[in-house]
Amino acid sequence: MSGGGVHESRDAGRSWAPLIKGLEVVAGLDAGTVAFHDPHCVRLCPSNPDRLYQQNHCGIYRLDRSEGPCGDPSADTWKRIGRKMPKRVGDIGFPMVVHPRDADTAWVFPMDGTTVWPRTSPDGRPAAYVTRNAGRTWQRLDQGLPESQAWWTLKRQAMTVDAQATPALYLGTTSGELWIGRDEGARWSNIARHLPEIYAVEVVERT
Repeated sequence: MSGGGVHESRDAGRSWAPLIKGLEVVAGLDAGTVAFHDPHCVRLCPSNPDRLYQQNHCGIYRLDRSEGPCGDPSADTWKRIGRKMPKRVGDIGFPMVVHPRDADTAWVFPMDGTTVWPRTSPDGRPAAYVTRNAGRTWQRLDQGLPESQAWWTLKRQAMTVDAQATPALYLGTTSGELWIGRDEGARWSNIARHLPEIYAVEVVERT
């Protein structure tokens, strides 16, 4: 919850507890105060439910339950993996997407996080970034996307991935454009324009 941090329940929702250890907050605020935390998007890995990723107001994080003592499932410390992003781009944004079958692969769409606003593509050059090793390195994916003057904003749920053998990414902008990134985001193309502001994107798989 924005302004409420990440919470978890281990008893089917009868009770909840904060899950904020290791997360940073805005400078000058107390990281121990739950209300100062602002998770933008939390994703559980379909192929490994013990791993979670988070795109946060203060960076990109990963949590591995299996890394506790002797594989203790109570491991509760988030690791900031966004520090490996290019410094000029940073690791602030809203959406986060995880590969349907590979827990080491995840995508983000960074936005200008130097201040609270503007939250648009850094330098007006939009791009997705992918990690294929759980955050140790990141690769820019911008082939087919505008090269300049594209001050995009993507909301928390406005990027997703399908479950095909070679997944494609999909994203929607607040300016009403819908894009597809084929080959796991390697090749982008526009599939719709002049739509209302897009807040969420989902994929329906044909069977």
